Amino acid sequence: MLLAIDSGNTNSLFAIRDDNDWVVEWRIATDPTRTADEYAVWLYQLLNMQGLSFEDISDCIISTVVPQSLFNMRNLARRHLKVEPLIVGEPGVEIGIGVRLDNPREVGADRLVNCIGARKVYDGPLIIVDSGTATTFDILSEDDHFEGGIIAPGINLSVRALHEAAAKLPRIAIKKPTKVVGTDTVSAMQSGIFWGYIGLIDGLIRRIKAEDGRNFTVIGTGGVASLFEGASEMIDHYDHNLTINGLLEIRNLNKK
Repeated sequence: MLLAIDSGNTNSLFAIRDDNDWVVEWRIATDPTRTADEYAVWLYQLLNMQGLSFEDISDCIISTVVPQSLFNMRNLARRHLKVEPLIVGEPGVEIGIGVRLDNPREVGADRLVNCIGARKVYDGPLIIVDSGTATTFDILSEDDHFEGGIIAPGINLSVRALHEAAAKLPRIAIKKPTKVVGTDTVSAMQSGIFWGYIGLIDGLIRRIKAEDGRNFTVIGTGGVASLFEGASEMIDHYDHNLTINGLLEIRNLNKK
């Protein structure tokens, strides 16, 4: 079985795949100080609940945007799983797409993995919108090159900043409001956050299309992407397994 780890700034996803499909997924808060042994205890218990063990894992691939976490995740694979992990972004690891940027090494591994997962399913030039700690808009050309993108604050960061910077504004749950104009503080904040982010997403996609001129297919993914389903006018498809499917593609490419 394959263990795929996608470590983001806020959460880390651990997913197990057999020969045919993803079996189970777990999330844990990203903590750079968490040791390999702590990961092992947590993972051992969750595997056991599924009737699995460390011995069932034969491969491991890791993608992370938190360099401090990589050391402990690598040690988790080596010491406890007894496998040498494939690390996205390290020398010699093929990813199957090119990068057309001034400094290719600046691109986050998660953004490239998303592009690879999208290319497996969708044709033509693509815009991948990933709603996580940051909201990113990434461009993949029809000839499989990452061409750049946009990075904006994520919706949860905006909620937290609004609460922390304004003494009388509470911490709110993000949800689609019943009306655009709120009639109390909470509903007014929910409308501003939700419809503000729909405006951000749709507005930036329109600007990309107007500036570029190509007929893009737009894919939404990420931890809070499901919030926007049915609300965004510009996202064509939602794919919640985009990242782990991208990791699977990289693993298969390098195994060959």
